[in-house]
Amino acid sequence: MSAAILAWPGAIAIGVSLGLLGSGGSILTVPVLVYLLGQDEKIAIAGSLAIVGTIALFGSLQYLRGKLIDHRAVVLFGGPGMVGTYLGAWSAAFVPGIAQLALFALVMLLASWFMLRPPNLDDAEVRAPRAALKISLDGLIVGVLTGLVGVGGGFLIVPALVLLGGLSMHKAVATSLLIIALKSYTGFYKYLDVLHERNLELDWAAIGLVTALGIGGSFFGNMLATRLPQKKLQNIFGVFLIAMGTYILARSAPAMLGL
Repeated sequence: MSAAILAWPGAIAIGVSLGLLGSGGSILTVPVLVYLLGQDEKIAIAGSLAIVGTIALFGSLQYLRGKLIDHRAVVLFGGPGMVGTYLGAWSAAFVPGIAQLALFALVMLLASWFMLRPPNLDDAEVRAPRAALKISLDGLIVGVLTGLVGVGGGFLIVPALVLLGGLSMHKAVATSLLIIALKSYTGFYKYLDVLHERNLELDWAAIGLVTALGIGGSFFGNMLATRLPQKKLQNIFGVFLIAMGTYILARSAPAMLGL
């Protein structure tokens, strides 16, 4: 019971992170499900995709009304990303869960480097987007990686949309949420097969509770996102990734090494 109660603030933080930064939901969801609720890595990864996909979908509604979502990026990045996520989730059946967590942490640290050292991205100075084919290839690659580690991939999508797609930080956050929802549901669909092959079952009660609390948090995050400067958002995002990536790597590395 105590662990479940401790998971409540984590669930709210998942939504706030998604609404505020357009990412970070899975970075929190997987640790909450694994370390606080004691779930198997594969179950937590699958549950995370369902939770984050639903929260992201609800969180994107406010941005849709505000016309902040770049539909070109959704099509060019999100479409191939869904294909890549399916392939990545399929390959996850051949990778140990603890290895997925370690890879997850390393990718987070890499993403933090990109976010803490970006070019000037003020709203008045948006970079020119890359060619459509290159953006789609970026989406496919990110999809494979995020499908493999079982996350929505916002911590990779946001930097890609900003640094490669030419979007401002606020538009990247908004667009990321819709892409996360599409990719997460695609990955979750494939993970059902992975769980079935291993005779593992989802904890639907935990999924429902974390999703409901996260949706509430996402709307609060949306309100904060429009009131904070982009540079501060980028710095918060980068530091957050370093902290969580280091923690997860420290927890998973000893198990991988048999210590």
